[in-house]
Parts: sequence; structure tokens; C-alpha cells
Amino acid sequence: MIPLAMMMCLVQVAYAASAFTNEDGDLTNPWMILGVLLALVWPFVLQKRSKHPEPVFWICALATLVFPYDPLLMLMALCSLIARRSDTRRTLRAIVVATPIAVWAQLRDALQPAGTSFWHEVFAKPGTTDTGQTPVMLVEESTIVTTAIVIALLGVGGAILIGLHIRSRARLNEADARTEAARHHAAHLQDDLANQQLADAIAAEAHDTLAHSLSLIALNASALQVEAARLAQTDLHEAGTNVDDMRRRAQTVALKADEIRRQSAGALDEAHAIIDMLRHPQQAWEQLAPSDETALTRESLDALIQDTRRAGTSLNTWIDIHQLGDLDETIGKVAYRAIQESLTNACRHAVGAPVCLEVTVNPQQGVHVHVSNPITGSESHDASAMPAASSNDTAHNARTGAGLPGVAARVRSVGGECRYGSDAQQIFHVDVVLPWHTPDNPATPSMPAGSTATVPV
Repeated sequence: MIPLAMMMCLVQVAYAASAFTNEDGDLTNPWMILGVLLALVWPFVLQKRSKHPEPVFWICALATLVFPYDPLLMLMALCSLIARRSDTRRTLRAIVVATPIAVWAQLRDALQPAGTSFWHEVFAKPGTTDTGQTPVMLVEESTIVTTAIVIALLGVGGAILIGLHIRSRARLNEADARTEAARHHAAHLQDDLANQQLADAIAAEAHDTLAHSLSLIALNASALQVEAARLAQTDLHEAGTNVDDMRRRAQTVALKADEIRRQSAGALDEAHAIIDMLRHPQQAWEQLAPSDETALTRESLDALIQDTRRAGTSLNTWIDIHQLGDLDETIGKVAYRAIQESLTNACRHAVGAPVCLEVTVNPQQGVHVHVSNPITGSESHDASAMPAASSNDTAHNARTGAGLPGVAARVRSVGGECRYGSDAQQIFHVDVVLPWHTPDNPATPSMPAGSTATVPV
């Protein structure tokens, strides 16, 4: 841009200077010499057009108006001003000023006589400009003037269009950069959300597995403590007369100790599994997928019932299962976790009370789980003080433990319903209804409002 503007300024000032002679008292020739020298300086002001486009434009416009320069220098500054400033008033003011200056700069040269005008040189007959005589024009003077005016207006229009194009491209690049930044931000938020969902899923898995095992260990330890206390209080003389009863008590203590050992080993394995998921989060979702131990199968359900009964809980069951093999594994795992947490909750907070478990599974009714137990006076039951109501109540969830609200969130995530609470007879109920989904049409977890447990685990 600088060499081109410099060349055009020198060309026109050179033609203009050829019309003047160095006579005494004539200041025009020194003025032209100054114009030639400054023509080598003015174009360098374009280097400041990025930070100061408006002052650069006014400097170039003034130089074009005062000296016999081609308007290209001013049009370059005008283009930069339009490209870098979106203020409409500034743009219009610059265009209004630049248009007459550009026309005047071209007319100033076109109105000069032949031999001292760039435009006359353009329209001169070839071979007549080097003879030292007046060149022969191929067109009339009006055509030369009109052409100069048209070229000036086209130059202004071109500068405006190029400036608008550069501005639009800059805005497009800025919009693309913002879009890319927003995309990266959204990706980071999605990663954070996925990490939070994974953390919630691991926390729920830890609660479901460890809490159940540790609750059974606590119950068996309590029973072992009771039996050990009885043995310690038995009179040795009485014990000698009732050897069978002593053996039975000792056998009970041994069985309880073995049960605690077995459950402790299982809890340790579950803790290792949770720790492994924390160490390898990229494989955690695979480990959280439904498995044989967490799926709703007859074997897993029977093992869960036997563990509960071995812990000393009186458990009455009503189980009616049909076409269990056609049930989606995700629904089956949610149902299994609901049964497990309900029994764990009853064992922890209603020690010694009978527990009723009803499980109905069929394609017509879906999956229905109902667990009930009387509320004991010595223990505060999880949400037992609340009336029978849906766990959608946020304030309710904030006052209760993490077990049943977590179950309710997972049930809702697959389109089911979960209600729990106590009735007028002081019976605590947990009622879970899940839709029937087949492996070909699996359940799609949804994002429950106000819930953090969004993944069915």
C-alpha cells in the first residue's frame, strides 16, 4: 500500500510541477518540490491506520487537498476507517468529505493542459507525447473530465465496499471465535456435568452396596453381642445341667461370627470396587452397568432376602414374577436397588420389627415393589415422621437421609414413581412403580428436576 500510494502521488505531482517554471518570486515551484519530498513521507502514516484510523484519514485527506496528489492515499485511509470503525456518523462524515476531495484531485489534473496532465497522457495519441510538441488527444476534453470524475467516484465506492467487506469479515471471524469459545466452554461444562453425574453415580453405588453390607454387619454384631452377654451371664452349675442349650448358644455365636466375617469380606470387596472406580473413572461407567449381582433376578433377590433374614430380621415376602428375562436390565437394576435400600432402611431403623416385602413383575403392570414395617419407638426412621407423600418435595428430601431420596431420584430418572412415608397406624411404607421396558426398547434416563442423582445405578 505504501509504495503504490507513493508512486501515484509522485506521478501526479510530477505532471503538475511541469507546468511551472522557476522564475524569480514564483513560489509554486518550491511548493511542488516540497510536495515531491512529502510524497515520500505521507504514505508512511498508513502504518498507524490500525490504532488511529480516523486521524490517519484526516491527515491523508488534508494532504490530498493541499498538494496535487492522487486520491489513492486518501482512499486507502478511508477504507481502513470504514473497516475499523462501525460508528455510522463517523463513516458518513468521512465519505462526505472524501468524495468531493477525490473528485477535485482528479479534476485538478484533468483540467491541466496537455503535456502537464496525467489524464491527458492517458488519452493522448501514441507517439505524440515524445515529440516536444502538444500531444494529440484521441478524445474531447469533456470526455477526459467525465472519465476523471467517474474514476474518482468509482474509487470512493471501491474504498467503501472494500472497507465494509473487511469489517464484515472481521466481525465474522470474531463471531466464529466467540462461537468456538462458547463451544469449548460448553464442552467443558459437559465434561463437568459428566464428571458430576459420574461422581453422583459412584456415590449412589457406594451407598447402596456399602450401606447395605455394613447395616447387616451391625445387626449381626448386635445379635452376637446379645448372645455373648447371655453366655457370660450363664451360671456354670446351670450350664452343666443344660449342655445342649449351651452348645446351641455357642453354635449361634459361631454362626453370627462367621456371618460377620463373610459380610465384612463382601464389604471390603465392595470398597475396593468403589476405590477402583475412583482411580479409573474412564472405566467406571462399565463397572456401574447392570451385573448379575445387581440385576433383578431370582438368584439375586433370593440372596438379598436370605441376607436380611440371617441378620435377624423377620421378613415376610410375596413375590409374583413373570417374564423376568424380557425386562430391561436398567429397570431391573433400579428395582433391585429399591428393594435393597428399602430392606436396609427397615433393618437399620426398625430393629426387631417384622418387615413385609411384595414384588410384582409382569408386562401388564410393570415392576411394583412395596416394603412396609412398623415404626419402632426407639429408632427414628428415615422419613418416618413424614406423612405418606411423594419424595418430589425438595424440603422433604433435605431433611431425610440420602437413601430413599436417592432411590426416588433413580426411579424418576427411568420414568417411574416412588412414594414413601408413614400412615396413621404408624406403618412405614415404601412404594415403587417402574414401567416395563424390554431390551429392544430400553429405558432412557431423564434429568429429574432438582435432583442430583440423574443416572440409574
